[in-house]
Amino acid sequence: MRIARRAARLAKFLGWALAAAVAAVLLVQAWFYAHILWWAREAPASTAIMERRLELLRKKNPKATLHHQWVPYESISIELERAVVAAEDAKFIEHEGFDWEAIQKAMEKNERKGKVVAGASTISQQLAKNLFLSGERSWVRKGQEAVITAMLEQAMSKRRILELYLNFAEWGEGVFGAEAAAHYHFGISAKSLDEEQAAYLAATLPSPRRYDRGRRTAYIEARMDTIRERMPKVQVP
Repeated sequence: MRIARRAARLAKFLGWALAAAVAAVLLVQAWFYAHILWWAREAPASTAIMERRLELLRKKNPKATLHHQWVPYESISIELERAVVAAEDAKFIEHEGFDWEAIQKAMEKNERKGKVVAGASTISQQLAKNLFLSGERSWVRKGQEAVITAMLEQAMSKRRILELYLNFAEWGEGVFGAEAAAHYHFGISAKSLDEEQAAYLAATLPSPRRYDRGRRTAYIEARMDTIRERMPKVQVP
């Protein structure tokens, strides 16, 4: 009887612990979704990736600041919109947050190489990470990224998702968003970016802090050619 009572108490404790864990997870998801609903209409003041970069910069220089200025979608060159979609997510208009074909191809390539050499994150997935998440790599973080991506796709239009992405993408050391990037690299507004400048910015997205003020390499030039070739074929919202 004593063993049975102990087992019953343990089962009850585990049940309460599980319920508490589930409630905590649901509260966290509700917090994310509440922010997403607000940001579907209002511009975020900052993002997780911006706060992380600022913290790192201030370890070197306590007075460091970020370069960022929000601009509405219509104040961003359509050439940049096309270049970014062509470079990062050609099926952006078609999918619901995940490009399953690209994911399958990336998995096959990584399996052949025996290590992670390719990814398949969509613009929606990248925005989820930029807005909320740390840079750590784990299955838990990837799972949370997937949940937030689904929330973004449910709560926002494609136009709003791309608007947010373009305003918070990183384009240099402490440089965030299309407007700051256009001024930093070319001394012009985001609205004034031409096809070549847009292709350059899109080409640098995977490693933005490597390229100071328009610096080009053979790789970037080749990447720009590919992006410019794809640009007329992609759809933007």
